[in-house]
Amino acid sequence: MLELNHGFRVVDLHARLDPSGEEVVASRGRETTPEALERELHQAGVVRAVVSPSPGTNPAGGGYLRANNAVARLSVDRPFLAFARIDGPRAPGSRASARLRNLTASREPHHASPDDIEQYAYDDRFYGFTLDPATDGLPDEETLAQLADVGLPVVVEGGQAFPPSAVAETLLEWEFPVVLSSFGGYPLDRDLMVAAIDLLDEHDSLYLDTRNVRFRGILEQALLEHPDRVLFGSGAPEAHPSVGVMEILTLDVSEDAMRRAFSVNPSRIVPALAPGET
Repeated sequence: MLELNHGFRVVDLHARLDPSGEEVVASRGRETTPEALERELHQAGVVRAVVSPSPGTNPAGGGYLRANNAVARLSVDRPFLAFARIDGPRAPGSRASARLRNLTASREPHHASPDDIEQYAYDDRFYGFTLDPATDGLPDEETLAQLADVGLPVVVEGGQAFPPSAVAETLLEWEFPVVLSSFGGYPLDRDLMVAAIDLLDEHDSLYLDTRNVRFRGILEQALLEHPDRVLFGSGAPEAHPSVGVMEILTLDVSEDAMRRAFSVNPSRIVPALAPGET
């Protein structure tokens, strides 16, 4: 793919970087190397990207410590910022069965603990966290309190199994930035995306990333109504980052709104993404 020449400084809040392995290809699709990801980002005009392991890449439910450390190691001397993926013992749903299970849920040794959160937060290799409740469960109250204490952003995978209403109920009461991936509507659930936009009026700590949001009207609505709360996320390597960049560039919004989504807003919640940071 030819390099894009768009004149914007672009940072990417949502990319994946996994250690090589056949199981990753089988479960998540196309495998990529750090070199290939860096090349594709360059082709799209992306100067820095947040990367984390894919959800479910914790062998035999053994937690994400090894995968997180591998991603941090692969990010050295590359334009990547590592986010640590975390998990938890609680079910994400609001059904009675999930509520009952959560009453007795207890943290297993492989689940993220308050001590783990503190260690990741003060390890200069990590800049935030990622969480996929539908795959990995929700952290317990004690761990969420530690997330609030350190205050780093958490990129959350939403969707039908963990809709925006569940995000509001379980995460938005805490004092840390929550970036709801794909406007909370992947795969292509327009109603959930609209619900996520509506939540921006009620929760100052909520942000939305653009990964896999393919509706022009939805993207334009969010950027026009909440220009300070939308962050560019490509979803690479499942999608080439140029695809996500072009979707923003072809919207009927101002250059200022594009600039905010591409760089200003992500840099506000992840200062290491700002110009001049290394």
